[in-house]
Amino acid sequence: MSMRVLLVAASLAVALPAMAQPLTPEQAKRFVAGKYFAYTCFEGTSGAGRIYADGSVVGTIRIGGYGRPRFVALPPGTVKVSPDSVCASVRGIPFSPCFNVDKTSKTSFRGSISGLGFAYCDFNRRNPRIELSRTSHPRIRSEVARSEHD
Repeated sequence: MSMRVLLVAASLAVALPAMAQPLTPEQAKRFVAGKYFAYTCFEGTSGAGRIYADGSVVGTIRIGGYGRPRFVALPPGTVKVSPDSVCASVRGIPFSPCFNVDKTSKTSFRGSISGLGFAYCDFNRRNPRIELSRTSHPRIRSEVARSEHD
């Protein structure tokens, strides 16, 4: 039986990356710009936010997944799309990392640092109005939690 499990696991490991659709920089911009995404990264960092067509970024981040989310607003031009690449320019970082963007479903994508495939974040499109209503008011949170258990 363990051989069967090993074969299934190996098949999934080969098949899952093949399901991802690499996006050109322009396709990535159309797929991502202005939409609200929650994200989780390989080392635990998480948050949610938007990347706008002008390259600005607004959202939240929890470094390493610990503590309260912190608000972040980065100026236009932070994310730069050229015909060949999607790169970021962040003050305080001595280089501009570039990214591979792979569409993983009609509402999600994986962004990984070019050349460092293990360094990635998974992004899933969310409806910010639903997210806000679930997290903004303690009474609403407790009633949502109670109704989810029923």
